[in-house]
Amino acid sequence: MPTRILPAVGDADAVRSITTLLSQLPDAEPVTPVVDSTQLVDTLARLAAESVDELPEVVVVHERIGPVPALELIREVALRFPAVGVILVTSDASPGLFQAAMDYGARGLVALPLSYEELASRVQAVAQWSVGVRRHLGAAAGLDVFTGVGGTVVTVSGAKGGVGATLTAIQLALAAQASGRSAALVDMDLQTGDVASYLDVQFRRSVVDLAAITDISPRVLADAVYRHDTGVALLLAPGEGERGEEVTDRAARQIVSALRSRYEVVVVDCGAQLSGAGAAAVEMADLALLVTTPDVLAVRGAKRTVRMWDRLQIRKAEETTVVVNRFSRGSEIQPPLIQRITGTAVAATAIPANFKELQGAVDAGRIHELDNKGTVKQALWGLAGELGLVKAPEGAVQRGGRLRGDRGAVSFRRRRELGP
Repeated sequence: MPTRILPAVGDADAVRSITTLLSQLPDAEPVTPVVDSTQLVDTLARLAAESVDELPEVVVVHERIGPVPALELIREVALRFPAVGVILVTSDASPGLFQAAMDYGARGLVALPLSYEELASRVQAVAQWSVGVRRHLGAAAGLDVFTGVGGTVVTVSGAKGGVGATLTAIQLALAAQASGRSAALVDMDLQTGDVASYLDVQFRRSVVDLAAITDISPRVLADAVYRHDTGVALLLAPGEGERGEEVTDRAARQIVSALRSRYEVVVVDCGAQLSGAGAAAVEMADLALLVTTPDVLAVRGAKRTVRMWDRLQIRKAEETTVVVNRFSRGSEIQPPLIQRITGTAVAATAIPANFKELQGAVDAGRIHELDNKGTVKQALWGLAGELGLVKAPEGAVQRGGRLRGDRGAVSFRRRRELGP
């Protein structure tokens, strides 16, 4: 059986040299190269969703891949797709880098300029390891249960302050948990995060406690997470806002990856101000939501944010979904106009304007106790269904594209079906 090899190389000259050598290896089947970290993870996730057997045995990562640094990308691949062997191609073959690459999850390192013998030896060894892992997993489970995809990561950002991003993030996590999925909620609004206030939680640990840890074990993660009465796992922002600087983009990627490997749904509240940690979360998210209200200032803020993400190569406009909060049919700015202005998709579920319904719960810090019959909660939980974050409740009846159960209307329309 040929060894499938996926090169991840951003430099055009390096692509040619690597693919040429790979095509000369015995029993090798190089596949179309990917040019950046986002494309690599998306490609592997798509293949894993079909079957673990569709994944390549070997991924070759060039040192100049971007926007995520090579070592961080290797960690991401190792955590999400453990049956894929990763080889780092680098001009620095020092013992220090070799050890770092192994610590991050690489199965081998090949020095530049490339040598046919060295590359062939490493590819063969890593391919044998990958085949052995898959055989072992299949024999142990009796079937292919090891997909490597991990949980779904959803980031919620605000077009500007006060548009309802935190409320949206909390309700999405609550909806996922209530439907039977394990859910984690991360407050990545590191200086002004309000998740703890919304849920009336006092907990001495925060996301900062994980920032300096290079290998987040399940026990370490459990110590930093607060288990809310609803069942949602909370990873809170620090009480001292200045400590938010300790959470670097590298730390954020590691934290989100650790959560993704242990929870089915991970919702990250990124706030309205872009930090390195928030940018890393948005870049690696499966779904990136941008919350706006239907007014000129907020929509302009949404447009600025989308353009900034694109300039910084964090997220493309077409890969972002705008959620319209405080929507009214009488608003001059309607969702189709917002879609044209921002160039993004717009969620089919709009959140109605009804602060009177929320005020008591917000003031009491009991936002998780919103009335199930309230229009705002029904819309937010319907949004969770539209995004595919919830399981269908047993005994629900499908009516007019919405699923009606004890908790109100929940739409299960897939994100890929969203249109203008």
